[in-house]
Amino acid sequence: MDDELKAITGRTLGHYESRADAFRVGTQDHDVRQNYAALLGAIERKAALSILDFGCGPGRDLAYFNSLGHEAVGLDGCSAFCAMARAATGCEVLEQDFVALSLPVERFDGVFANASLFHVPSRELPRVLGELRGALRPRGVLFSSNPRGDDREGWSGDRYGWYFEMDHWREVVTATGFEEVSHYYRPEGRPRSEQPWLASVWRRLG
Repeated sequence: MDDELKAITGRTLGHYESRADAFRVGTQDHDVRQNYAALLGAIERKAALSILDFGCGPGRDLAYFNSLGHEAVGLDGCSAFCAMARAATGCEVLEQDFVALSLPVERFDGVFANASLFHVPSRELPRVLGELRGALRPRGVLFSSNPRGDDREGWSGDRYGWYFEMDHWREVVTATGFEEVSHYYRPEGRPRSEQPWLASVWRRLG
C-alpha cells in the first residue's frame, strides 16, 4: 500500500474509530429491509446461505442475516466496529482494511456492501471488486448501496469517498466480471432529487 493510500484509509478509519459509539446509536434503527430483500431475492440458492457483510460496522445487518439462519461473516477495518459486531452477534468478523483484503476463494453466496464501497478510492475499485468477485461462488450476488452525486471524489470532512451516478458505477462494476441484476434509489417513495442513495445488485459471471 503506497503512502497516499495509507493516508486516505488511515484518516477515514480514524473518523469511525473516534465516533464508533455515536455511529452505532445513530444507525441502529435505519430501515434497510429493502436492501436485505434485494440481496436475498437475487441469490439463486435458497438454503442456508453464506453471506459476507462488507463494512459491517457495529453489526446491525450482520445480526439480521444471522437471525435468518444464514452463515453471516462480517468485515470492517475499524477495530471498534469489529469488537461491537462480534459482541452483538457472536459471528465471525474479519478486521481488514477495504484496500488490503485477504478473502477465502468462492466461499460466499452473497456480499452485502451497504454504505461501504464508496470509501474505496476509485483507482483501487477494479482490484477490490475483483477480490470480492473471487470470494463469491459462481453466480453469487453482490449488493451495494452508495451515496450518489455528480461523479466527484474526495474528502468530506475526515472521510474519503466517491459519489457516482449509475452510468459510471455500472461501467466500473461490469468491467470486473459482474452483470447487473437491478438497481434502485433510496429512500423509496420520494422524488429522485430526494433520493441520495443508489442501490444496485450484481451477479458474478463465470
